[in-house]
Amino acid sequence: MSAVRPPQIPALFIGHGNPMNTLEDNGFTNAWKHMGEVVGKPRSVLVVSAHWYIGATAVTAMARPRTIHDFYGFPQALSDFEYPAPGLPELAAEVVDIAKPDWVGLDHDQWGLDHGTWSVLAHLFPKADVPVVQLSINAQKPMDYHVELGARLNALRDRGILVLSSGNVVHNLRRIDWRAGDTGEVWAQRFDDAAMDLMLNRPGDIASLAAHADFGAAVPTPDHFVPLLYTAGIAAATPGGAEALVRGYSLGSLSMTCYGVSCKTIGHQQGHDAAPLPLGVPPDQTNI
Repeated sequence: MSAVRPPQIPALFIGHGNPMNTLEDNGFTNAWKHMGEVVGKPRSVLVVSAHWYIGATAVTAMARPRTIHDFYGFPQALSDFEYPAPGLPELAAEVVDIAKPDWVGLDHDQWGLDHGTWSVLAHLFPKADVPVVQLSINAQKPMDYHVELGARLNALRDRGILVLSSGNVVHNLRRIDWRAGDTGEVWAQRFDDAAMDLMLNRPGDIASLAAHADFGAAVPTPDHFVPLLYTAGIAAATPGGAEALVRGYSLGSLSMTCYGVSCKTIGHQQGHDAAPLPLGVPPDQTNI
């Protein structure tokens, strides 16, 4: 009799929105807490964050990654927040091996954990007791590269690694509407719905969204969109594909939608009351 294969650790895409969500209890952060409770404690987390967007593919390889406060105009309490999770250099080496023949550099001292990572992990794993490694987004590569690399990273889930992507499907800070609250503009909803159709039914084709009529408005810069491609690659390599875990919007032009792979026990929630942006600072200068 063959041994029963243990279930893979889930993979997640989190629409992280405003870093002030780190300090708040709202419909979105409560959903993230629930995800962490259902997932349990993985061996480590590999994070693809919108905020490490550089001209190379690299992975953090330090034992003690620093907490990076990469934003402007927020209250001092957010700048004082620390997320002291350890790193896991051995996982960095595994990522280098899995990505072959593509090259991945080992970052021993330059980066750390940016707010796209710790604003979410503060709710998934509030004790900061799970090792964390970040994978950069290579800005010089086409969309298909990221989908294909995501598919390769799927193998890490058999080794107890939670692959977490953090960005926003729709992210246009120049079109923020301060009066919009939890609503999304019609164009934002159209694009978010198109992304959902692909994630649930044809995740391997996620790069085709670049031809969508609302792509320019929804994705004025690719940094927050590309993390979704990694989860799509994992979903395409997994029977059953992806599930929508959270739906919702913030300030008209931010989608807070979250997806999971191998996450059917988490269930679906409607998010609400995302943290607002600070007053007096142009949204496109906050680096959210």
